[in-house]
Amino acid sequence: MPLTIGKLAKQAGVTIETIRYYQRKGLLQEPEKPLYGYRQYPPEAVARIKFIKRAQQAGFTLREIAELLSMDSGHCLDVRKMAEQKRQQIDQQIKDLNALRNVLDSLIEGCQSASTAEKCSLIDAFSSPPDIHS
Repeated sequence: MPLTIGKLAKQAGVTIETIRYYQRKGLLQEPEKPLYGYRQYPPEAVARIKFIKRAQQAGFTLREIAELLSMDSGHCLDVRKMAEQKRQQIDQQIKDLNALRNVLDSLIEGCQSASTAEKCSLIDAFSSPPDIHS
């Protein structure tokens, strides 16, 4: 049974604006507007939107999702390579975030040990030029 955009949004668990955005990005086809009435989306559009949302939760960008959607199950090797690349990107992000956490931990520790009412070592650390030798 065809769906209006509002019913599609509700069944897919997204907003109408999300559907329109996916249409602009070419991830979801916009049905022809009839002379009278509302555009009618096929029931398969719900599954497509849910696929997009699950792929986003796995860390894929909309551009990458468009590429995934253009493939079929016969491209399993290509899909696996994309997933492996995404995992490598996530691993690097985790390393970067851990390094950032360590920097913040050091700043917080310095702030706790040297806190005075008139001077904040954390603010001083942000105000100082970076040490290019470390």
